[in-house]
Amino acid sequence: MLIGEVSKRSGVSSRMLRHYESLGLVRPSGRTGSGYREYSARDIRRIFHIESLRSLGLSLREIGRALDDPGFTPSALVDDLVRRTGERIAAETELLTRLRRIDAADPADWEGVLQVVALLQALGSQSADARQRAALSSADGAPVPVEALVEAVLGETDPNVAGALRWALAQSGAGGTALLAKGLGSPAAAVRKRAVRSLAEMPGAEATAHLRDALAHPDAVVRRYAALALGTRGEAGAIPTLLDMILEGGNDTDAADALSELASDTATADRIATGLVDRLARDTTSAPARGRLTQALAGIPGPTASRALVELSHDEDRAVSLTAVYLLHLREVR
Repeated sequence: MLIGEVSKRSGVSSRMLRHYESLGLVRPSGRTGSGYREYSARDIRRIFHIESLRSLGLSLREIGRALDDPGFTPSALVDDLVRRTGERIAAETELLTRLRRIDAADPADWEGVLQVVALLQALGSQSADARQRAALSSADGAPVPVEALVEAVLGETDPNVAGALRWALAQSGAGGTALLAKGLGSPAAAVRKRAVRSLAEMPGAEATAHLRDALAHPDAVVRRYAALALGTRGEAGAIPTLLDMILEGGNDTDAADALSELASDTATADRIATGLVDRLARDTTSAPARGRLTQALAGIPGPTASRALVELSHDEDRAVSLTAVYLLHLREVR
């Protein structure tokens, strides 16, 4: 079979077939009387083997070794191909993400493109100062995509930079709220904590809705941050979690403050006081927990809390009774 027909059947150009021949990868088995290359069935099979190996990403040198070295074993080469392909995909994915973020910023000209690139690079800098400046710049109207800010805040370990990023996100509008909510499902506890803290600082009904959902999260840290944020937003649905926080001793002072803010009307104040009393009455409640629950009654107005303190002033636990007496005295002074 002459080179033209081989090229037509194999899909390999005549020029490439000559290149293979120059490298010693495949040599025509014969020549016609006129000196034209003539390929045998065996030659054609080798061409197809070469093309198959090329499709895996092997270089022509590696292909020659694979076909001609009797002692060659493919395992090490395949492992190397897997590694190289993974690195190439990761690099291409990173580039695609960056391009999409630049497109989302909708720069008006090349100067705008360069500004976005510089800010994205700064957000990924090893320098905490550079990351913080980038966060503050984005809040000042620099075109940093919200997706990049969310990714940065979920991965940020420096508390000062994290605070700047959360503030920048809050200034950016509601665009990052859904992305932050996805962070609540991360397998990493640190990421979940950063996500709920950021959601707590996001304004709007969408953020509040995600925080309500977070009250049922299996991670206690997520539940607590959500409850504290909802308490400051006047969401009575946070009351059970806040009461449990005082009972368990997790951010109990902040939880008591949030309950005090929620107790703005008589019905809610009585509900909170009743919840505190119910937890005080549990047989499993430890002495320190009973003390925290008693102290929490200080910020709850209304007759239900007052009656509870009167009863607690006669409690067998002297620390509890003394606390109740003191709190009753403060109420009388007021």
